[in-house]
Amino acid sequence: MRIRLCAVGTRMPTWVTAGYEEYAKRLPREHRLELHEVAAADRRGGQAVDRWRRDEAARLRQAAAGARIIALEVKGRSLTTEQLALRFDQWRMEGGDIALMVGGADGIDPALSAEASLRWSLSPLTLPHTLVRVVLAEQVYRAWTLISGHPYHR
Repeated sequence: MRIRLCAVGTRMPTWVTAGYEEYAKRLPREHRLELHEVAAADRRGGQAVDRWRRDEAARLRQAAAGARIIALEVKGRSLTTEQLALRFDQWRMEGGDIALMVGGADGIDPALSAEASLRWSLSPLTLPHTLVRVVLAEQVYRAWTLISGHPYHR
């Protein structure tokens, strides 16, 4: 099962890239985490927020082609680490890839959110999109360690 982290934004600070890569490289090949960055909408010209989100959603859909969509949203469902590990194990058994969708500064387009198999909230706090990449990579790694009986989770 490939896990795609599809995120809006293409120029991340060094610490974000380093944090993401640290956890992504720890995962085994059969559960690899792949980052798919998509460009943020061009916010020049006074277009509406809805238009920007639709533009970003189109690029996110393309990055997720054929994968089960999991939308990251503040108002999504909270999961414990154990619940997340059970979900990943279930998705692995069902086969196919999953795409973790991280929207841009204005969030995820409501139509893309409606297509998601799960709307997941990492926290009731609004987190910076840069930090979400690192937290997601760590949580994917933690879920894998829990499923595989690795001592990292303790």
